[in-house]
This record gives sequence, C-alpha cells and structure tokens, in this order.
Amino acid sequence: MEGHMLFAWMLMCLLLQPSTAQNSPPEGVLNCCEGDVLFLVDSSGSVSSYEHSRMLAFLSELISPFSLGEDQVRVGLLQVGTKPRLEFGFDKYSTQSGLQAALKTIKPLRGDTNTVEALKMVKEWVLRPGKAGGARERLPRVLVWLTDGVKPGDVTGPMAQLRDDGVAVLVVSTGHGNYQVLRQVVSPPVEDHLHFVDIDDMSIITKEFRDAIIEIIRAERIHVRDVSTSSATLQWRPVLSGLTGHYEIRFTELRKGVGGVETSRPDTSGATEGSLFQRLTQTADSSTARLTGLKPDTNYIAILRPQSNEQAFNELNVTFRTKPEVLSPAVVTVSEPGQTSVRVSWGPLQPGMVESYSVEYSALPTGKVHYVQLSRSQNSTLLRNLQPDTTYLVTVTARHASGKEKAMSVKVCTQEATPALADLQLTTVGSDSVEVEWNGGTSGLRGYWLTWEGQQSSAPGQRSSLYLPPDSLSTRLTHLPPSARVCVSPIYRTARGEGLCCTAQFHSDALVYGFQS
Repeated sequence: MEGHMLFAWMLMCLLLQPSTAQNSPPEGVLNCCEGDVLFLVDSSGSVSSYEHSRMLAFLSELISPFSLGEDQVRVGLLQVGTKPRLEFGFDKYSTQSGLQAALKTIKPLRGDTNTVEALKMVKEWVLRPGKAGGARERLPRVLVWLTDGVKPGDVTGPMAQLRDDGVAVLVVSTGHGNYQVLRQVVSPPVEDHLHFVDIDDMSIITKEFRDAIIEIIRAERIHVRDVSTSSATLQWRPVLSGLTGHYEIRFTELRKGVGGVETSRPDTSGATEGSLFQRLTQTADSSTARLTGLKPDTNYIAILRPQSNEQAFNELNVTFRTKPEVLSPAVVTVSEPGQTSVRVSWGPLQPGMVESYSVEYSALPTGKVHYVQLSRSQNSTLLRNLQPDTTYLVTVTARHASGKEKAMSVKVCTQEATPALADLQLTTVGSDSVEVEWNGGTSGLRGYWLTWEGQQSSAPGQRSSLYLPPDSLSTRLTHLPPSARVCVSPIYRTARGEGLCCTAQFHSDALVYGFQS
C-alpha cells in the first residue's frame, strides 16, 4: 500500500515538473497583462487523485509564462469540496517560482461537489469589487472553472451574478455531461471560453485557452502620443521601477513588402534590418522617450525592450503613423471687407520653412494683376485701392526653403458703394423756412453744395448757395421765396456729383416731399 502511495506521489511531482515550454515562455506573454485570475478547481470525491494532479499540471503550464505581481497578473486558487477552501489569494505570490512550488503541495478535498458554496466565497470575498482597492478595481477579473462536469449544482444564477459584476467566466470540463449548464455560465464567446477535453489531453488546449485569458486581461502597456509630422512620444508603464536595468528602444518605418504587406525589413540589397532601426536607451525609472527625425505621413513601429538581470520581460511594440506634412498656406481667410479694401490672412506661419510670401490679385474676369511681396514672418496684408462691388481672385504663394512652392486662391468681394446722397426731404417751418435733411456719407466725400431759388414769375433768377462739411446731413433754410426749389449735391475732390432736388410749397401745416431732378 505504501509503495502505491509513494508511486502516486512521485507521479504527481513528475506531472508538475516545468516543461520545456515553461522554461521558454511563449512570445508576447511576459509583461503582457494586468488583472486578477481565480482558478476554481473541482477536487470533490468524483475527481480522482490522478485527475486532480492532471488539472494542477494543466494550470501550472497555463500560467507559467505570465509575469506576476501588483502591476502584473495576480493569481488565486479556490478548491471545491464539501467545504470549499481558498488555497491562496491574489496577494500571496508575486513570483513564478513561489506559485509553481505552491501548486505541487495542493491536496484534493474530496467530499461533495459544493460549487454553489464556493461561488458564494468567490462573490463575497475573493472577487468582490473594491477588495484590492485603488486602481486595481478597474482591472479585469477572470474566473476559470476546472470541473469534471459531474453534479455541478445550481450554478447558473450565481455565475450570472458574477458576469453582471464584470467577471469573465471561462470553463474547462474533463467530462462530457451538463453541456447546456456549462454553456449558460460562460462569458461569450462560448467557442473560446468553454472547452471539453479528456483529462490526458488537456495540454492540447493550453495555448488556445491561455490566449483567451490574455484577450481579457491584456494591458495597454505602451502607446504613442503627441504625434507630429516629424516626431512622436513613446510612453510605457515603468515595469523596471525598483529594479536595476534600462530600456532599449528601437524604431523604424514600416515598408511595403511582397503583396503590399508592411514590413520593417529593408527593401534595398545589402542592407541589414538593424541598420534601419534608430536606437535609444532610457534609464530604469523612465516612462517616456521622444522619437525624432521621422518622415511625414509614414507608418512606424517602435519596439521597447526592458533589460534587467533580476527579472525577464518580453518586448513591447506599437505601430503609429506620423501626421502628413502641412505646407503653408494651408488656409486663406478674408476679413475687414470694405468698398475699396480687404484684409487677406493665411496660415500656418512657418518662418523656419518659408523664405517669402507673395500675394497677387486681380478683378474678375480680366482685370489687371497686382503683386505684393511679403516676408516669411508675415501672415496677412491689407489690399487697398480696390473697386467697390467687385469680385477679385486673390492667390497667396509661399516659396519654401526646400524649393517647393505652394499656392492657395480665394475669391473676395468688395462692398457695394454707398450712395453719396439719398432720401432728400424738406419739412416746412413757418411761412418761409424749411428743414432740409438727407442721407449720405460716402468715403472720399469733401462736403455738400446746397442751392435754392424761387420758381414764381415774381422772383425769377434769385439763386442762393451754401457749402456744408461732409459730416452734415441737415440744415435749415430761411427767408425762402414761395415755391422755392432746393438742391443738394455731393462734392468730391475733382468734381461735384449728381444731386437731388425738392420744391418747397408753403401752405398751412403742409409737409411737402420733393422729387429727384
């Protein structure tokens, strides 16, 4: 009897020995993830010692590649029996050596399959939101249930509550019963999170099942921000904090290879892949690096390799695209429109790239072309001496230091000219006086010329005149002859313009409106 027990113990130890795959973690698993993973292991009387040892061996291989710790993956294990027992919680192990050693010492509980009671422990303590405190409350939580599928109990409700609380439920069954029950409890997609496998063939699902867990707890440990046309900032979680070591950063542009697939490998003969990479080194307490000398509108890959003799980390990489080159002028705007002038502005201002600007404009369709030459530090100019109510084509051209020229055109319209004189009105005041009012005020006006004369035969040819400054829009005339004709004309620098005339007829309480001559 003792010999059989010794043989069983040696077999269990053999099954839990790290495999070659464990010694060489799969690419991309170390340092990939952050979250809490709880294993719910059936060790009731329906599970033999051999089956129990195979389940633990499966777990050992499944979790061996993960980095453990507060900022990585935390693992707990709860066994199911008559009285479920928490073998270890999330804060127990932060190294693979400690975790793997603990798995070798776990004994089955036996008794009934009291999964419902175990799920109460899961909900009330192990995976209770806020138990970990701090930022971990927002991290993904995963429950992995290993069962033989025999008499699982009424688990549908408790499992649904866990899923509602944000816990991802995955199941591996070594039996082939209760498919509908197990299908209902797992989180979607069912094809990735529910596996039926013979106890001796569990290793064939290890990679696929691990990938499903990784998809849930994968952490965005590296990303790119502040991307411009020629630079970008690489930011990462400082996984080397408290350790000796450094970060090695490599970045290069992605090039189109065979079939249009992007690759970081060179497309010139004789070059090596390493020659294409630019390299940076940052200290262990760093979390950012500025990547410079990039090409505009180009896809890049950046690779971060944490280097430390104290702990192994896998490479992290991220791809990004620089912004397209923006050459001035990229935008041209119009402001301050007037009858004879308008302001034209452009941007962006690039004094380090532009040697000079020129602005040309002409009235459409066939007006004379005018030119204005401006320095590289200017981004606007006022165009003067334009014609009122006229459409102009304005073109802004930048001559860049690279030899390139870029131009952008807009159409602008000057305002319609305001009439120099309008709405002449006469209001009689008494028996021989009138109040003269009008609208006016065109730019360039020098004043107004008023004339009046009688039209009755008793007083022919009696003409009087009066000059008023340009800001005057009314005056009172007195001692007018009966039926006097009053005219107002605008005065310009070289001539007198066309005026308006009205006739004043003096009647009691009469208001007389004139007419345009």
